[in-house]
Amino acid sequence: MRKPKTVSLPGPLVSGAWLARHAADVRIVDVRWYLDGRSGWNAYLSGHLPGAVWMDVDTDLSGSPSATAGRHPLPSEAAFARALGRMGIAEGKPVVAYDDAGGSIAARLWWLLHTRGEPVAVLDGGIQAWPGVLTLVVPVPVPVIRPVREWPAERFVSADQVSAALTQDAVVYDCRLSERYEHGDPAIDPRPGHIPGARSAPWPDNLRPDGLFADPPTLRTRYAAAVGKRTIAYCGSGVTACHDLLAMHIAGVTDLALYAGSWSQWGSDPTRPAETGP
Repeated sequence: MRKPKTVSLPGPLVSGAWLARHAADVRIVDVRWYLDGRSGWNAYLSGHLPGAVWMDVDTDLSGSPSATAGRHPLPSEAAFARALGRMGIAEGKPVVAYDDAGGSIAARLWWLLHTRGEPVAVLDGGIQAWPGVLTLVVPVPVPVIRPVREWPAERFVSADQVSAALTQDAVVYDCRLSERYEHGDPAIDPRPGHIPGARSAPWPDNLRPDGLFADPPTLRTRYAAAVGKRTIAYCGSGVTACHDLLAMHIAGVTDLALYAGSWSQWGSDPTRPAETGP
């Protein structure tokens, strides 16, 4: 077995071909998760990229859900450090995250690490872009101890900060599908509608028909309103919103933040206004 070498990620996205060449030099993380209740762990066990470990959106990348905090609140700094340590991800270790849903889940891990200045990328095209065979072998990572780092306050905002930002010429994007933005989904959303003043920017529109991310000029056009502005993204629970944040980062937008509570928190508070329609 060759000794892993130091490798620099080419950017926030990597291709399947690049990852195949550098798989031994990065920590590959499978973050498959399903809103419909299917098991991401079972999907991982049925076949995953060689060397990949699995991290759970519900427990590793989120705190405990509640109406007051939302379905996927941020994990505590200590809990996140422990989760990374269990996976053998030391500070400075390049990470490549993937899913099977266009990066919509993998982007959550990307955002959590990116905001800490850690080297991280998403596999563009997901598991479908892997050029090799999948494996059933579950690796046993060597745990490491990571220091506890605070979440950077400017990259994560509360409901009150979203309200304040909307009065200060900030741009707020709702990253859910347009139907949920306009009317909500009673099976998922606490009530219909969206945050008044938020713009609809469904995360799938960041992708080309082949499932890869659109090029930077296309994304810059899509997010032209965000250029030079404080920009906040939210979705149903703070997961797929990270896909829009990744797309805007690719587009060159810099002043970005996640409203982690998202609609699952905002909509559960009857004192906060809601708006329906396009």
